[in-house]
Amino acid sequence: MSGKLEGKVAVVTGGTSGIGLATAKRFVAEGAHVYVTGRRRGELDAAVTAMGAHATGVRADSSKLPDLDRLFAQIASERGRIDVLFVNAGGGSMLPLGAITEEHYDETFGRNVRGTLFTVQKALPLLGEGASVILTASTTSAKGTAAFSVYSASKAAVRNFVRSWILDVKGRGIRINAISPGPTETSGLRGLADTPETERELLDYLASQVPLGRIGSPDEIAKAAVFLASDDASFVTGIELFVDGGEVQV
Repeated sequence: MSGKLEGKVAVVTGGTSGIGLATAKRFVAEGAHVYVTGRRRGELDAAVTAMGAHATGVRADSSKLPDLDRLFAQIASERGRIDVLFVNAGGGSMLPLGAITEEHYDETFGRNVRGTLFTVQKALPLLGEGASVILTASTTSAKGTAAFSVYSASKAAVRNFVRSWILDVKGRGIRINAISPGPTETSGLRGLADTPETERELLDYLASQVPLGRIGSPDEIAKAAVFLASDDASFVTGIELFVDGGEVQV
């Protein structure tokens, strides 16, 4: 029995941990050859080893355009096309209004907005009819979150990229969608807390805001990404798919 992505060439940026790694593993399990990017060589090598022969690691920082050029030149040479592009690289930290610095703003928008924009733009020549592009947005873009305004604004920009870009690629048969995870058990989420006590308080608070009463797992997000990547979603484009236990619906 063939997988939903059998024979496809997929790219997962920021694929060495959390949602990116879980999704890359799912893509491999569904039959794709996956190019995974990460900024740290050790984590990248470990991720590729965990996925096996159908994964290729490329060390790249998505906010640096020469790294993106090198990534897509390698894919063009080795595979000649991209069928699935999951733009997951990004991140952010918490600072309230009054404490926001230029560095905080530049880093967050550099990773989440600049990096997303140029990842998709530079991949465009390799995307053909039926290709699927998935951008990682966030539930934070749809609601207010204290001390998280810069990150939330960057993810709101990602959401509008989807709406606008489906018009820019009209007629090319390329689907572009956003996936918006709710609170998910990742090292990035845990890293927002500076002590074990505040981490527990954060996770408990986030779970209390979710109608399902818990936070999600990376694999639950990955399964939704497989749907958007596959032909099961052949008439789905421009959407924001919330995978959040109902968080932003109430």
